[in-house]
Amino acid sequence: MDVSKGIIIVGGGLAGLTAAIHLSKIGLKVIVFEKNEYPKHKVCGEYISNEITPYLDWLSLDISELNPTQISKLEFSTADGKMIHCDLPLGGFGVSRYALDAFLYQKAIQNGCEIIQDTVEDIVFENDVFTVSTSNSRKITSAIVIGAFGKRSVLDQKLKRGFVSKKSGWLAVKAHYSGEFPNDLVGLHNFEGGYCGVSKVENNAVNICYLVSYDSFKKYKNIEDFQNQIVVKNPHLKVIFETTKMLFEAPLTISQVSFDKKELIEGHILMIGDTAGLIHPLCGNGMAMAIHSAKILSELIEKLHKNEIKSREELEKKYRCEWNSNFEKRLRMGRFLAFILQKQKVSVFLMKIMIKFPKLLPMIIKRTHGQLICMND
Repeated sequence: MDVSKGIIIVGGGLAGLTAAIHLSKIGLKVIVFEKNEYPKHKVCGEYISNEITPYLDWLSLDISELNPTQISKLEFSTADGKMIHCDLPLGGFGVSRYALDAFLYQKAIQNGCEIIQDTVEDIVFENDVFTVSTSNSRKITSAIVIGAFGKRSVLDQKLKRGFVSKKSGWLAVKAHYSGEFPNDLVGLHNFEGGYCGVSKVENNAVNICYLVSYDSFKKYKNIEDFQNQIVVKNPHLKVIFETTKMLFEAPLTISQVSFDKKELIEGHILMIGDTAGLIHPLCGNGMAMAIHSAKILSELIEKLHKNEIKSREELEKKYRCEWNSNFEKRLRMGRFLAFILQKQKVSVFLMKIMIKFPKLLPMIIKRTHGQLICMND
């Protein structure tokens, strides 16, 4: 399988661009299809765990150029306002997707990647070769296609992925605000039917992003009514919304957010980032996992290029193994925590335990995060 002729990445978000930068760094030709222009705001918690900083350094990505906030503390509250605090075991940084994706895009261009603004409509695998077709009548072939097209896409339906057939009951809402909030803090606040993350990003903006069950949201006419009647029942969120001013014309939303288990490989397309599996936002590890997944797959493709991996079958087997080793337990813990916190009585009981045993919260955080990534060179 000759990968030197080019690798196609469908989706130019966080995972897709990271993979493009990595693969181009090791001398491979990369074509990225992305339907949106850069820069663009996205619904995202915009907190990245420091576990991936050694990898960013290896990629020659100096994130300090974006002036991110350095975050080292967490506060967590239940819907009735009971609060606990802790230090984050590794810490992280806050940076908007608007700034970060544009930064990665420029780096990918500098590395020689070809980035095409177009919508991929179909991917066909035949005779050991992929043919990628777009809305502008492009047809490009490649031995390897990486799927990085996000949480939910028309391509998921084309590929008949299992999670698409199930109706997902989650809605995500995000906006930036001006106002006072500590630079070094990420807040995670529970409310009836959902969770809200609050943290600073660059330019002194406060990112507020929450996830809510559709069953809770559908009783209200719009986002503003829901926030005013449900979200702010948490007294900490009430203070935050009362003392900040929205910088967007309107909040960004995304519906049908699915946390069901996804197949890592579909029709031999290798999935990374949210396309491969989505951890609950309450775990605060989605962005780091997306970047890490790009590293894992890119390193395996390099071994394929060097003939250390001999076949597509071996590549896929090793990728599944590496993915599960790094992420399966985190995803399982995320689903478990989300289930627990949806039960108000159980979450209050859990809070009482954590107040009594304050070291428990950092232990839970460690179960949803990884260690510092080790680079071999």
